Amino acid sequence: MATTTEPVGVLVRRWRERRRRSQMDVALGANLSTRHLSCIETGRAVPSRSMIERLCDELEVPLRERNVLHLAAGFAPFHPERPLTDLGAARDAVEAVLTGHEPSPALAVNVRWELLTANRSATAFFAGLPEALLAPPVNVLRATLHPDGLAGRIRNLERWRAQVLRRVRRQLARTAAEGLADLLEELESYPESCPRPYPVSYPVSGEGADTVDGAGEKGHDDIAVPLLLSSEHGDLAFLYTTTVFGSPRDVTLDEIAVETFFPADAATAEVLKGMTSS
Repeated sequence: MATTTEPVGVLVRRWRERRRRSQMDVALGANLSTRHLSCIETGRAVPSRSMIERLCDELEVPLRERNVLHLAAGFAPFHPERPLTDLGAARDAVEAVLTGHEPSPALAVNVRWELLTANRSATAFFAGLPEALLAPPVNVLRATLHPDGLAGRIRNLERWRAQVLRRVRRQLARTAAEGLADLLEELESYPESCPRPYPVSYPVSGEGADTVDGAGEKGHDDIAVPLLLSSEHGDLAFLYTTTVFGSPRDVTLDEIAVETFFPADAATAEVLKGMTSS
């Protein structure tokens, strides 16, 4: 758990400024006076547990960081943190999504993109990567964008990398999660292109093209940036969605995201069926 020696008022002000909210705006939303909020931020008043939760609700502070505010105010952490294996029905729900999504890939990660669990289809894509990239905890983005990882198989690497980096930047701004800034810096240091281990089956940037700009002639990215992946089974194209739990009260559950990939064309769907049936 992240810790701090900073006063709770400093943390409240920092989250308010991170959200670009005025004292009056936050005070109205949290049902307290602007003067009271000012006293909290300047250390002239110490918020109660319930006041901390009201302010955190208004400022959309992640549960892990809420515990930091409680500690700074002299209270014990308010939100429990249990491993995924101890989350009962929530763990069952994650496994049901992953299993039910086969033969398409699906995996669950935490806020730092560390792999929590995955279905068989997703696990198959990481098979054969260097041991260093698969040592627990496996970081999904490192394994994907590292030049020794899947990067060489991503045909639209430049565009896919750019949208991944944008997503991590937004996530960092929203959560201030410990370790996420270091991960972002590492990912930004990776090259934008890598040698390809598999031949390209069809051009996607013009007749006879052997480079990829992500604007597929099959129309994959007319609705979203796809993941175009070369494999020994042929070229694959995926769209993806992200699922999170509503109203979590546990830190672990608050940080879980289930990433589900869907075939973007009929050829990919057929390859996936063949991979799981073989």
